[in-house]
Amino acid sequence: MGIDPGSQRTGIGIIDVDAHGRSQLVFHTAVSLLGNETFPLRLKQIFDEVLAVIAEHRPAEVAIERVFMARNADSALKLGQARGAAICAAVQAGLPISEYAAREIKLSVVGGGGAEKRQVQHMVCILLNIAQKLQADAADALAIALTHAHTRVTAQRVGASAAAAQLAVGRSGRKRRASRAGWSQL
Repeated sequence: MGIDPGSQRTGIGIIDVDAHGRSQLVFHTAVSLLGNETFPLRLKQIFDEVLAVIAEHRPAEVAIERVFMARNADSALKLGQARGAAICAAVQAGLPISEYAAREIKLSVVGGGGAEKRQVQHMVCILLNIAQKLQADAADALAIALTHAHTRVTAQRVGASAAAAQLAVGRSGRKRRASRAGWSQL
C-alpha cells in the first residue's frame, strides 16, 4: 500500500506483487479532505480512511512519502501532520512502514529524480497497465507502492545472492574465487 499524504487530498494506492516482481493494480483513490470544517477533522478523516482501506484490502506493508522541506513552513507542518495521521493508522493496523523521498520515487518509476507529476502519472499507468487517466494523488500513491515493490524485490535478490555466497564460504571454510566463466563456484 502506498500513501501520498496531503492536507487537501491524500492518495492511497494498493498493488499486488508476484514472486517475479510483477505488479498489478488492486485499488486506488484520492481522498478529498476539503469537506471538513477544521484541520483536525481532516486528520481524523485521513486516519479513518486509511484504516478502512487497510481493513478492506489487507495489505502486507505500507510505504509513504517522506516529508520534504517546503518553502512555506505552515504547509510543511500540515503535510507532516497528515503523514502522522496516515502512519498512525498503519501502525494501529500492525503494518510495517517504509518511507521514500520524492526523488527516490520519481527515479524508481520514471528513471529521473526530477520528473514532473504528469510523467509519474503516465509511467504508473504503463507499469500497471491502466487505460484511464489517474488522478494525480492516486498516481503518486501507486508510484510510492511501486517504488517499495522495486526496492523490496531488489533487496531480496541481493540478499539471496549474498546468502548463496555466504553458504559457499561456509562449506569450504574459505572463499572460492570466481571462475572466468561466471560465479557458479560461489
